Amino acid sequence: MVLNFIWIGFFLIGFAVALARLVQGDLTIFTQVLSGIFDTAKTGFDISLGLVGVMSLWLGLMKVGENAGVIQLFARAMGPFFGRIFPEVPRGHPAGGSMVMNFSANMLGLDNAATPLGLKAMKELQELNPQKDTASNAMVMFLVLNTAGITLIPTTVIAIRQAMAVDQGLVGFNAADIFLPTLIATFISFMSGLIAVAWVQRINLFSAPVLVFVGGFIGIMAAVFGWLHSYPPEVMSQYIGVLGSGVILTIIVMFIAVGAWRRINVYESFVEGAKEGFGVAVQIIPYLIAILVAISVFRTTGCMEFVVRGIAAGVGALGLPTDFVPALPVGLMKTLSGSGARGLMVDVLKTYGVDSFEGKLAAIIQGSTETTFYVLAVYFGSVNIKKTRYALTCGLLADVVGLVGAILVGYWFFK
Repeated sequence: MVLNFIWIGFFLIGFAVALARLVQGDLTIFTQVLSGIFDTAKTGFDISLGLVGVMSLWLGLMKVGENAGVIQLFARAMGPFFGRIFPEVPRGHPAGGSMVMNFSANMLGLDNAATPLGLKAMKELQELNPQKDTASNAMVMFLVLNTAGITLIPTTVIAIRQAMAVDQGLVGFNAADIFLPTLIATFISFMSGLIAVAWVQRINLFSAPVLVFVGGFIGIMAAVFGWLHSYPPEVMSQYIGVLGSGVILTIIVMFIAVGAWRRINVYESFVEGAKEGFGVAVQIIPYLIAILVAISVFRTTGCMEFVVRGIAAGVGALGLPTDFVPALPVGLMKTLSGSGARGLMVDVLKTYGVDSFEGKLAAIIQGSTETTFYVLAVYFGSVNIKKTRYALTCGLLADVVGLVGAILVGYWFFK
């Protein structure tokens, strides 16, 4: 119901603002809104079709890993932690392995790999769900952690900054200087989402598995930073790319090799899983178009700009610095649209420069927040969940805390 109200609100508020702009003499506003609606609907359809190949690939590989028993090994390794935060999921269930793989892809900044793995996990969680139209506790926890997921390496953001630095004539520019700030900011978002859902579901996080996981991740953050920060920027970027692609390729080869060693029909297993990719991609089309069209109306009518101006005025009235405001739309848009936020980030980098505080903060926000509405619509839509319960509330809470955390971290490192 919350998503329903928000979806209606985007249209009604956007229409009211468009009428006000029309009265003020903007005779092209309705045309712009209508064009945005049609263009966004086509974009949603194109995105869904574009996911067919990626989904078929990863769902096929997941089926190989599942039949070979590798997925179960991943799930068993994370069993103590997942057993605490997903008490409804039985030990050794395939959903555990799919969630592990999804979180791993998100940590490496590989969005195209994470989406089909997440959809696979949602389908397996739906098999355990007694009420098929209502999100289970495990689904809510998984979705919120996904929207607030930890990004270990913001590969795409670093690549964009490096390319734009060349265009802006910067010499010796360190495009990866936002690596540690982004890691800290996304960890804040992840922990806030975990705590919020755990509080609602009355899950005790003060247990050995959770504390070991959190402590272990903090150790990994320190180790990766200690390894990479001593290299020149161009070498660091190369190592980051090798790390991300190398881990994924290793997993693919491991699935196939273990499957062959255990004498399963790897090819047939892959084809069996890949067939699911087309069906899932087609199924999410209406949900994706619905949310993207509503976002388009809200954005095209200038409502997002009004929200940002209001926040800037409020912050300024409190006597606080407002130099973070130019980067704020990136965080607000990221909740709604990943591609829209990426475009806003690029605009900030062009306007203020990739080495400016505003540019660095925009990059940190882009790398440390997630598209909550997109994930909620696509993931729940893929399994026909109508009642999302408190998933959106907790997801947005994690977004807000993550955004504030990113701003504070940005000031901590660069001011």
